[in-house]
Parts: sequence; C-alpha cells; structure tokens
Amino acid sequence: MMILRGSPFLRPIDRRTFLRTSGALAGLVGLRVVPGARALAATSSLFSLGVASGDPTPTSVLLWTRLAPDPLNGGGMSPKPVRVRWEVARDEGMQQIVRRGQVTAKPGDGHTVHVIAGGLAPDSWYFYRFSAMGETSRVGRTRTLPARGTLASRLRLAVVSCQDYQNGYYAAYRDIAEHDLDFVVHTGDYIYEYAANPAAIRQHRGGECQTLDDYRNRYALYRLDPQLQDAHARFPFLVTWDDHEVQNNYTGPISDEGVPADAFRTRRAVAYQAYWEHMPLRASSRPRRDTMQLYRRFDFGRLARIFMLDGRQFRSDQPCVEPGSLGVGPECPDVFAEDRTFLGTRQERWLYAGLRRSRARWNVIAQQVMMMRGDLGEALGSAVPVYNMDAWDGYQAQRQRILDFLARERPANPIVLTGDIHSAWVAELRQNFLDPASPVVAVEFVCTSISSSFLDSFIPIIEANLGPNSRNPHIRFFEGRHRGWTLCDVTPERWQADFRVVQTLSDPASPVETVSSWVVDAGVPGVRPA
Repeated sequence: MMILRGSPFLRPIDRRTFLRTSGALAGLVGLRVVPGARALAATSSLFSLGVASGDPTPTSVLLWTRLAPDPLNGGGMSPKPVRVRWEVARDEGMQQIVRRGQVTAKPGDGHTVHVIAGGLAPDSWYFYRFSAMGETSRVGRTRTLPARGTLASRLRLAVVSCQDYQNGYYAAYRDIAEHDLDFVVHTGDYIYEYAANPAAIRQHRGGECQTLDDYRNRYALYRLDPQLQDAHARFPFLVTWDDHEVQNNYTGPISDEGVPADAFRTRRAVAYQAYWEHMPLRASSRPRRDTMQLYRRFDFGRLARIFMLDGRQFRSDQPCVEPGSLGVGPECPDVFAEDRTFLGTRQERWLYAGLRRSRARWNVIAQQVMMMRGDLGEALGSAVPVYNMDAWDGYQAQRQRILDFLARERPANPIVLTGDIHSAWVAELRQNFLDPASPVVAVEFVCTSISSSFLDSFIPIIEANLGPNSRNPHIRFFEGRHRGWTLCDVTPERWQADFRVVQTLSDPASPVETVSSWVVDAGVPGVRPA
C-alpha cells in the first residue's frame, strides 16, 4: 500500500490483520420477541445445512437446501443424483399444502437444490420443507412480494454483511430471527476464504480456499451455524457478494495477491460455482464458466424498488495502491479516469433504466462498498485527500455519473444500503461532495458487520475527519466499536434505520440493543436523527 511518510497513524498493515482485530463492544438487550420465532424444527442429518429461500416475486419464491450428511468433507453423498420432494403450505404444521413437487439434487451442483415454487398468492407468508432418502428437513418460512402496483403499508428489512466465522458467534442473527421482518438483505462477504487461525474464537478448517471442494466445505462450515440457519429458515434472503466469496480485494479477473491471470480465473470460476450452489438464487444466476449474472431488482409493490448490484465482477483494478495492501492511499489521477469502472457499462445502463422507469415510493440500491466520499487526509496531515481505494472513492467518474443521474432524473427517495467496512455509517450523498450547498441526491446507510472486526486504531482517524467543519460534512454518523446489523422500517411516509449491536462476539447469547436511529422523510432530501 502507499503510506504517508511521517504519519503516526498509517503503518504497513496487512489487511488480514485489519479484518481480525477486534473493537470494543458494549450494550444491553432491548428487543421485541416475535411469537413463534423459535418454533421451526431442527434439521435432520441429511439436511444438516438447513433450508433457505430468496429471490421472491409476487407469485413465486426460490427454495434452497443441500443434501450433506458429512458437510465438512465434501458433503458425504455418493456421486449419483437424488430425487428430492418439496412442499409448500400455508401453515407451519404443513397440513394445508398448496404446492408440491420433485427436483433432482445433482452431484455436479454439490447435491444442492434450487426450486422455484410458483402459483403462490402475492404478499403472503408460506412454510416449506424438503424430504429425501427417508429424511425430512426442518420447516422454513418465506413470503412473496406484494402485487405489482400495490402500495404496501410497511416493509421491514434486515441489512447484514461480513460474517467472519473465526471472529466470533452470530448473536446478531439470533436477534434478527427474533424480529418481525419481511426480508434479509445480504450485501456480501458471506464467507471468508482465509486459512484457519488457531488464535480465533472459532476456527476455519484447513488452508485458504482454492478449489471447489475448499469453497464448498467453507460454505458448509458457515451454514452449520445454528443462528445463521435460523435466520435463513425464518426469512427469505436477497443476496449479493463482495470480495471474500473469492479472494480479499480482488477486482474483476485480477487477483489482489498476484495470482497469475489463468489460475485466478479458474479459482474465481469455482468460487462462483460454490456461491451459486449455496445461495437461494434462481437459475438465471447460475454461473457460465467464470461469469455469473447477479445484479437484479425486486419490487415490493409500489412501496420500494430494490436493486441488488454486483460491484466485484466487472471492476477495474483499484487505483493508487499496490496489490496486497490495505487499500488506503492518497489521491492520484487514476481515481478520476473516465474509463475506470466499478459496475461495468452494461450494469450502469441497467441501473439507470430501472430507476428511470420506477414508480416506487423508495428506490433502494443495495451494494457492497461505501458510495460516500471519505477523505482521511485531514487527520493524517495530508494536503491531498486520502481514500479507501476499494470503495467508490477509487472510481469517482462512474460515481459522479450516478450522482448526476439522480440529481437530473430525480427518482423518488433514493436509499443506498452498504456493507463491507465493518462499521456503521450514515451519510447524505451530494451531487458535489466538495460543495456543502450542493443538493442531497440520496442517503446512504452502512451496516456494521455481523462478526468481522474493525481496526481500533482507525477509529480516532475517522472520528477526526467528521463534523460540519471537516472535509466530510456530509457524513452524519459513524460507529466502529460494535458489530451487529441494521433494521430498516419503511412506510410510504418515512424510512427509519436502527443500528443494532451485540455486546460481545464470544457469546452466541450476547445481548443486543439499538445504539442509534435515523430517519429519511419521503420527499425531503437528507436524513435526521430519529
């Protein structure tokens, strides 16, 4: 990485160390328990990885499971296809069956199952289960979207990211499962590819993921966590990836660790395959060689249009920093280059077309890394801006095009939902970040991580760069000492984001509380404390 010489804050820090360094934690419980949140039955040995659902429409939903009696050793299935039965019911006891069918779990897909349950009623909750080889899965719960054109009265989302298994337990997912929600939006880093760390709270098995079997076993390890399983069984997930599903800080076909191009394309291809196998994604997202169609959108009636972006597959390499660095460096001309891309041309045009046609009250862009400008130079004594180049600050030409589009076309109430940075942020996205009088074109909420750590020594650097008289007056809130998730409660009149945090990662029963709440009023640019 590029270092500001003489700075007492920036030293050459390996990003693995950055991601494994724990922050201070605090909090007391204060949650509303939903009746029946713990009622869903435990899984069988064949269905050891539980069940999941996602990618709903008004009349269908994608159902997922994997046959894996020996999940950490390739799954333990013979290399033969297996017929799997599935059922959808209106009741948890699975007596009022409305849809059923059979599907083949194929060895080439790791004996995973992706079922589209169609012919369902809009805006409705359902229960589902699988059975095969004399065993039956736990019962999952899912829902469809409201009918197109319907203005729903309410939407409740959990926004999550960055769940490093080795860094602690998933008390945040336990808290999510106990809330009354419609969906979970996962913005990436579902797994971490790192080798086992003997000093960690929990350990990965083996070395860094390289092969398809490595990635399959890593997903299996994460999916064995009972609190993550409960969240998947309780709500449908809308998912996208970031970097750790393949390799830390990779961009497009480029390894951040100097892996030769052909070898890295092979690794990326098997990582994409394992991601699709283990996520509740439709066949349209199935990988073709080393590419995958992941960006897509969902309409919650006319209340919200949700865009799930892919900010990794089509990226140009990070500018201004060296491979293997932390990714922080001073501004260089490349950050403004018009030919550098974060989304790729096709995805950018797709986003504009979807926003232009939207009639939703809220237009939601769920994506990986911070879109806001974040200049760290002030605290570092630098006359030039210092950025995290893995975020949108490293891709400012495309970001400016998006901000200009929002200012010009004015889609209703844009909200950006972000993960990646292992800390909580709220910011007003201005058309021109260097002009405090420039119009606010969107509001960004960044969720902290489920468990991945934030570097304590960065907290005073960031805090010294905030406030109305700083270089970042558009940033309204930052909290880096806690892990957790963000609850978004949405009505036609307002969007409220509650930042919920766990007390400790060492205890799966850790208390959880809300530390800060922020509101966007429909039709009013900007954000305010609740």
